Amino acid sequence: MTLPTAPAGHARATGTPLVLLHAFPFSARMWAAQLERLAGAAGELARVFAPDQRGFGAAPLGDDAPSLDLVADDVARLLDEAEVDRAVVGGLSMGGYVAMAFARRHPDRLCGLLLADTKAAPDTEQARTNRERIAAAVLARDSVQLLAEEKVAESLLGPAAGPDLLAEVRAMIAEASPQAVAWAQRAMAARGDSLEVLAVVDVPAAVIVGEADAVTPLAEARMMAEAMADAELTVIPAVGHLSSLEAPETFDAAVRALLRRVHA
Repeated sequence: MTLPTAPAGHARATGTPLVLLHAFPFSARMWAAQLERLAGAAGELARVFAPDQRGFGAAPLGDDAPSLDLVADDVARLLDEAEVDRAVVGGLSMGGYVAMAFARRHPDRLCGLLLADTKAAPDTEQARTNRERIAAAVLARDSVQLLAEEKVAESLLGPAAGPDLLAEVRAMIAEASPQAVAWAQRAMAARGDSLEVLAVVDVPAAVIVGEADAVTPLAEARMMAEAMADAELTVIPAVGHLSSLEAPETFDAAVRALLRRVHA
């Protein structure tokens, strides 16, 4: 299959490879602040990769049946093309699901794991039914307007988020294609329980969560952190589900701390 978008970051970066996987229904554009700041002035801190996942941004969707395992394998191919053996792999929300799938399928490629505003538990039956409802509706209408009608942007942000950020999030959601939204919803609905995967993770890990995250709340973050042998939990006050956008400085500080632990 065609690899998702090329790695982004400092052209001559020499730091630790860091893969950032975006949330649903965004593209890698959500990582703009991290791409600018995490690498360091000369790329000495991190070599940052932020691929678009299947169907989002510039990445083709392909004809495969929905599965986050396929997206995890896309990440492995990205590392192969970049000639990177091991990386810190992390993601936010859906990106976190992919990072956990990567940890299960490619554990030897990990040197660190970053899980932000995500959860290891599978969907409830009610959640799976709702995902299928959304998938069917956006395909039938050939539009993602339903996501605006159901105020998805508002549900993802914490109480302190301002109107400018809300407008930015709405705009990024509107860029998604109906086909990608449906595929991703069905792929997320099909994922299994990842707690057993986390229990055998043997690299430094960081779990980040917004204190006001109503989508994947603090209890889920604590469960993931407690499942891993070497995990640090960062709770960001007054922030919702999109912690990297709502509090980029605090988010980035937690990522830098993980990168230091990887080299300790």
